[in-house]
Amino acid sequence: MKISYNRKNDILIYEVSEEPIDYAQEVGPIIVHFSKKGKPVLMEILDASEFLAETSKITMRASDETPVEAL
Repeated sequence: MKISYNRKNDILIYEVSEEPIDYAQEVGPIIVHFSKKGKPVLMEILDASEFLAETSKITMRASDETPVEAL
């Protein structure tokens, strides 16, 4: 897995596979790129600073180890 950050555009990129990208789907601030077999290849988090700040706030508010869903 490779992780990189584009500071100029505030995009956090997770590369989970080196397979060729066939298509992508966008869900909110996240774009997931898939191979022809439907396996995730690359994930981009747009406005990463804001996304991670909000995610951290939600995580810190959880009082136990129960996962918290951010809407």
